[in-house]
Amino acid sequence: MAMNREQRRYLQKQGQIDDEGNPVQSRRDARPPAKAERVGPAQYVREVRSELRRVNWPTRADVVKFTVVVIISVLILTAFIAAADYIFGEGVLRLLGLASNEQ
Repeated sequence: MAMNREQRRYLQKQGQIDDEGNPVQSRRDARPPAKAERVGPAQYVREVRSELRRVNWPTRADVVKFTVVVIISVLILTAFIAAADYIFGEGVLRLLGLASNEQ
């Protein structure tokens, strides 16, 4: 098997080849991996509550700031899309000559 130095070093680090570049024979486990232990509903709720205590919750001021930013962003994007829709709609009508009949 032809390989460069980088590949050889990488495979040696993983233990797939020895110092001379020969493949290392390894025994495979005949057993399937052990299944994860299931927990009951009460234990699950305790673990969830424990994790939620560790969450870094935002302050009320942060939530208000983020909400204002989102609302302003939505209003600006809505105005931009409405203006683009109106401009393109008028452009298509004028292009097809349908707007001249209304005047």
